[in-house]
Amino acid sequence: MTLSKIIIINPTITKAWNEENLDVYHAAAGPGLQLGVVGLEWGTASIEARVDDALAAPGVLQRAIEAERDGAAAVIINCMNDPGLLAAREVVAIPVIGPMEASMHLAAMLSHRFSIITTAAGDIPAVEELAQRYRMRQKLASVRAIDIPVLELLNDSQATLEAMLAAAQEAVCQDGAGAIIPGCTLLAEITPQVSERLCAGGIQIPVLNPPLVALHFAEMLIALRQSHSRRAYPPPGKKPMRWFSPHPALDA
Repeated sequence: MTLSKIIIINPTITKAWNEENLDVYHAAAGPGLQLGVVGLEWGTASIEARVDDALAAPGVLQRAIEAERDGAAAVIINCMNDPGLLAAREVVAIPVIGPMEASMHLAAMLSHRFSIITTAAGDIPAVEELAQRYRMRQKLASVRAIDIPVLELLNDSQATLEAMLAAAQEAVCQDGAGAIIPGCTLLAEITPQVSERLCAGGIQIPVLNPPLVALHFAEMLIALRQSHSRRAYPPPGKKPMRWFSPHPALDA
């Protein structure tokens, strides 16, 4: 059986997350998939602000180009800010999936309104801008923050779980959310527990696991032999450009 390769881009310089990310995806991957993960050589240790997005984008483009060159069938950008997502679709022809975009669209299918539980309060405006970009603003009930920095999320998983649970309950009871999207892919490990605890408390709503949503979106597009529109994401024109390494698709 021919395996379809999906490359997961960790858009940070925190290499310790590479294997952790891969374990999450491997646990849900179908038998026909070959998964790989790559990080960045330049950028920031975590992504929690617009400046982090901007610094990550060049490396994301580089890794997407390399993935396509090496025969990947799709790319997933493993961050809920979807850094470099739209630009990456311009430089490669294979599907490029952002977990935030994919999760918003799935949540909109499953419920009338959804809430996103992000990490830092400073990231709330950026998340709201993504909802606007993806034409999901009218479906967004709220964005709440648990005020735990990304680099500290897994230091005390129980505390993170309790903070997520409290924010999710408030989103449902106060904001009218009918589905919950965790706002960081590192929360994948505790997302099932959030869902179970909410259900045990009588709140039966979808709690999406964005890395798995992104993976299955990628699988679907591969199976359907579909990718993004070249009308919506036209390849860049030839022009002088300082790039990480020569690439015929970008260099004049």
